[in-house]
Amino acid sequence: MMKDSFYWMIDDEAPEQSIPLPTAAEEHEMSTSSVPETLPILALRNTVLFPGVVLPITVGRDASLKLVKDAFAADKLIGVVAQRSSDIEDPTPEDLYGVGTVATILKLIKMPDGSKSIVIQGKRRFQITDYVQEEPYFRARVDALKETLDEQEEIQLQALIRSVKELAIQIVAMSPNLPSEAAYAIDNIDSPAFLIHFIASNLQVEVEDKQELLETLSLVERANLVMKHLNREIQVLQLSEEIRSRVKSDVDQQQREYLLRQQMKAIQEELGESDSTGELEQLRQRAEDKNMPEHALETVLKEIKKLNRINPAAPDYAVTRNYVDWILDLPWTEYSEDHLDIKHAEEILDEDHFGLEKVKKRILEYLAVLKLKGDMKAPILCFYGPPGVGKTSLGKSIARALGREFVRMSLGGVRDEAEIRGHRRTYVGALPGRILQGLKKAGTANPVFMLDEVDKLGSDFRGDPSSALLEVLDPEQNFGFNDHYLELDYDLSKVLFIATANYLEMIPAPLRDRMEIIQITGYTQDEKLAIAKGFLVPRQTERNGLKPEQFSIADDTIKLIIDGYTRESGVRQLERTIGSVARGVAKKVAVDEVETETVQPDELEAYLGARKFFSDVAERTEVPGVATGLAWTPVGGDILFIEASISRGSGRMILTGQLGDVMKESAQAARSYVKSHADELGIPQDAFRYWDLHVHVPAGAVPKDGPSAGVSMLTALVSIYTQRRVKDHLAMTGEITLRGLVLPVGGIKEKVLAAKRAGIKQVLLPQKNEKDVKEIKDEALEGLKVNYIKRMQEILKLTLEKKPVKDPVTLFTIPDSDKPTHAPPSNGSETVHTVVN
Repeated sequence: MMKDSFYWMIDDEAPEQSIPLPTAAEEHEMSTSSVPETLPILALRNTVLFPGVVLPITVGRDASLKLVKDAFAADKLIGVVAQRSSDIEDPTPEDLYGVGTVATILKLIKMPDGSKSIVIQGKRRFQITDYVQEEPYFRARVDALKETLDEQEEIQLQALIRSVKELAIQIVAMSPNLPSEAAYAIDNIDSPAFLIHFIASNLQVEVEDKQELLETLSLVERANLVMKHLNREIQVLQLSEEIRSRVKSDVDQQQREYLLRQQMKAIQEELGESDSTGELEQLRQRAEDKNMPEHALETVLKEIKKLNRINPAAPDYAVTRNYVDWILDLPWTEYSEDHLDIKHAEEILDEDHFGLEKVKKRILEYLAVLKLKGDMKAPILCFYGPPGVGKTSLGKSIARALGREFVRMSLGGVRDEAEIRGHRRTYVGALPGRILQGLKKAGTANPVFMLDEVDKLGSDFRGDPSSALLEVLDPEQNFGFNDHYLELDYDLSKVLFIATANYLEMIPAPLRDRMEIIQITGYTQDEKLAIAKGFLVPRQTERNGLKPEQFSIADDTIKLIIDGYTRESGVRQLERTIGSVARGVAKKVAVDEVETETVQPDELEAYLGARKFFSDVAERTEVPGVATGLAWTPVGGDILFIEASISRGSGRMILTGQLGDVMKESAQAARSYVKSHADELGIPQDAFRYWDLHVHVPAGAVPKDGPSAGVSMLTALVSIYTQRRVKDHLAMTGEITLRGLVLPVGGIKEKVLAAKRAGIKQVLLPQKNEKDVKEIKDEALEGLKVNYIKRMQEILKLTLEKKPVKDPVTLFTIPDSDKPTHAPPSNGSETVHTVVN
């Protein structure tokens, strides 16, 4: 609250001389002394001068030095005014308060640096009316402020002064920095005005608060304000005392524990028992030798110090020790050297995988940029395609080509966010997430990290792991990945993340946006043959204990396996089937039935049983109303039959086969198109009034949806209504509109390859899908004719035979006698019934 001294020395040679505290009479004399009409104005920073108070000031400004010199040589009277802001070096009149104190210069001392120190004493307050001079220093016209008290205010003031003294003495007793003599000095001040001014001058408050005290006209109000500040100061001192006592008790407890620990250490040494000091020193040395970021080093050293204070038997010791070990085991700056030989990398990729030209091209581009630039943010790749096409094994080949470590993390069924970000250390058995676990396993900070089955992530009450992956798979953010367990920023920007997925739609859009999607489509028959000969047969030969000269499969046999026993986009089932053949041969070799075996097509049934898949397109399209469509599934393309039949009824349409909403709407759009073009197709209106239409898509247990069957549905409907059969050698795909336009669809490569496998000779595709066919190799399209169409009229000319099986007019026309009394209107909207299988 108060300063350490209560009167000021003014004589350097005779320090025992001092200005004593003024009496009431002396204070009254000062407060009623005459004031000149104008005074030189000295601006003070950070303090306010009160009447009767002695104040030392260091004068450094040129203008202030000139003012002090002139005043000291004259009557030694100056006006002292506080600045509104202490930051202003050269104040203007607007920067000064309007109320100040007349002061007498008691002492002028020249300092070695050229500045001067003065000791001044306040006389009485004044109000500035206007400034008459600004150069070389301020001079202002002033009016003195009078101190007046009536009889009632004097009684009130006496009570206030008694309370002020008690509070001030109490503060002196509570403050450790104030001498006890200060209480005696305060008690001996007999002037009420000087006591208030003296305490106000020594209050530890802002300049604004002191200026408010100075400007308050009534002495009683000034006393009340001083009381308010003193009460606040007592509350602060009481709180400080509580804090000091609490801290002291904590320190005492720590000192006690330290002494006990030192005694225990000495006893252990006497008993020959080991302690953990050497082990902790090894940890500290290991941390200092390990090249890690500064923030990680500071954290681990801090934790090691904490270990030194914890009893090894305490539970916290094991938790902290485990945390330290994780920090030290992680590869913070350990990077493997990349092999940037582009040709060698291309050889490795070709050696491990046949085809996949688009993926290989992207990896080689990444290597080329890395070689030219020297450093770059690793891309986030996502291999998307059906099962068994080599997505996971491709990641291993990339790691081998780059010379990096390979880490695989399966995300199938992961539902806990902590699997990615880790658990906080407050949990029992907490561990970092699987990202950092994989990096620890790799031992380097730039491995090839495969996130397998990223589309199989789930979410529940434990959080959403896909959201936790957003930071991991963002090159703009993952340089500071923060695991909940470590709570330290870890740089993942050098890691080459590769995700794999079967269902692109199952990946959340924000996560999908952070990845570069590379689609891996199914293999053609020729590609499967090459993969089987180069990879699958040798591998199954070795796995089943056979030697290369003991087992081989003819090319025609492999083709028969591909067409007759496996229909898939990938080669996983193909390898399993070859393995079955290899096991059959291994049995013959083991019982000395044969020494070598080359499996021919006619011998295949003995090993695998009857053929599973046949081309039954010709059989199914023998009657009108059956069209062959092309479908895409997550395991590749397939052919799809659309069957339509008619029966006497009321013009309703029945849809069966577990069709989705989009597929149902395609059927309705197809029927609307047929009805609107009935005249030009030669279909009588009675066909829609008195005949029910049933559309069925076989394989009824399998859900189906999508718009790409629209063309096939429309062809089947026109076929059944015109009684013209659909040609048995062709298949089609595309979305239709009510105006007969054919719109493009997806999965063209898989669909075309499926048609080739099924023995289709001709496919009809939307014209805008022509670009997709260009990505298929010419040898895969050999023997397959592709037609591109814009409108449905073109498809009907290509797909339907010219001669009808029955005359539709004769078939659908109903005699008037057989017509219902209340026939539904031909232009009405029929009811669509969906029958659940």
